[in-house]
Amino acid sequence: LAATQVNVHRQVIVIDVSKDGTQPQVFINPEIVGREGVATQEEGCLSVPNIFDSVERAARVRARARDRHGDAFEVELEGLLAVCLQHEMDHLEGTLFVDHISALRRGMILRKLQKNKKAKAAERADRQTG
Repeated sequence: LAATQVNVHRQVIVIDVSKDGTQPQVFINPEIVGREGVATQEEGCLSVPNIFDSVERAARVRARARDRHGDAFEVELEGLLAVCLQHEMDHLEGTLFVDHISALRRGMILRKLQKNKKAKAAERADRQTG
């Protein structure tokens, strides 16, 4: 989760890819200082609910940041953790995963979101008129 997603305008990311959600990793003022390889993985996002698509990103990244105690560190990440860091860093830069897919796919997603929004509005109107 990037801080900007919860209306905290700081360069902070918290990632927990553990199965039980008990191993959060904190990245303060993160920067990616190296990228290697290419990996394509299906991504989704809380900012674009119920939408998933394949995104191409670096397979491995070298990142520099500070931890929750303010201590500097550098780490090499791969797999899901590398994808998550790149995804969350996009949020800090005002980018969503859908910005990494083709214009055609993005248009299809936009139409789906608009359709879902209209359906929810119609449901609310039906409940109000009862």
